[in-house]
Amino acid sequence: YGWLIRYMHANGASMFFICLFLHVGRGLYYGSYTFMETWNIGVLLLFAVMATAFMGYVLPWGQMSFWGATVITNLLSAIPYIGTT
Repeated sequence: YGWLIRYMHANGASMFFICLFLHVGRGLYYGSYTFMETWNIGVLLLFAVMATAFMGYVLPWGQMSFWGATVITNLLSAIPYIGTT
């Protein structure tokens, strides 16, 4: 039953991001971004979710994971004060 757990995990991760996008869309529709505290917490959560998604992508460490990690770390090197100049 390992295949079932694997597919449930993959579909659950996809559903999480669908719910996340729906939540962001709802916040934009209702104008929740006008509250500064809500905006700041949302940005922090966005970075946390992006880091979690990156780790989930890289952890299998296959060929796609290696090149995905290479591309994303090279993108981060373009940010001032983080990357090399």
